[in-house]
Amino acid sequence: MDKRFLGILAAIVVIFVGIVAVSKHSDPQTSSSSSSTQPTHHVEGTSAANVTLMEYGDFECPICGSYYEPLKQAQAQFGSVAYFQFRNLPLVSIHPNAFAGARAAEAAALQGNNQFWRMHDLLYQNQTEWANSSDVVTIFNRYASELQLNVDKFKKDYASSQVNDSINADLNAFSKTGQDEATPTFFLDGKYIPNTEFTNPQTGAPDPAKIVAVVNAEVAKKSKTQ
Repeated sequence: MDKRFLGILAAIVVIFVGIVAVSKHSDPQTSSSSSSTQPTHHVEGTSAANVTLMEYGDFECPICGSYYEPLKQAQAQFGSVAYFQFRNLPLVSIHPNAFAGARAAEAAALQGNNQFWRMHDLLYQNQTEWANSSDVVTIFNRYASELQLNVDKFKKDYASSQVNDSINADLNAFSKTGQDEATPTFFLDGKYIPNTEFTNPQTGAPDPAKIVAVVNAEVAKKSKTQ
């Protein structure tokens, strides 16, 4: 076979492999977070006993959506004695817009922790509007405007590797818990709490009173040991 032809063929193979590699690493949902990126730290409330209820959530997940209001009601009661923390766990295999929702929340967070929570609330309150949309970016830009964020900065941050790395750092942190990927997943002071402990046994629905009882019991237990 002609050596010049073999050289051209080899060059084509090298170029093709390079294109595949670039495409793979440009996908924000498959790339790993930077090794220096820490998991997110979005926390509300106060706690003398240093008790934290952490939720790993997916903004597109309808079950997470069903927990949104009960959790807000529960926080109104336990927020003076325990922290509430949220981390991202977008299950993109079943919720194709979940990673985009997480990007919107993390982009808002770069304009202040309170802005994260405001976007967090909007995403859950309007979940049915954007969950199946083919143009979530336009919707999220509108949310940023409604929240009176710096929209130009929001757009830039939404597409940034910084936001991408933060979400992937949360995913990596969850993978170390040993729990199966499911949303919402709760941890109370690092201990896994089955969702059934937060639900009404008759209806199976999230129950604010049950959430408050579990959190307050942990606060009382920890306060005795301090």
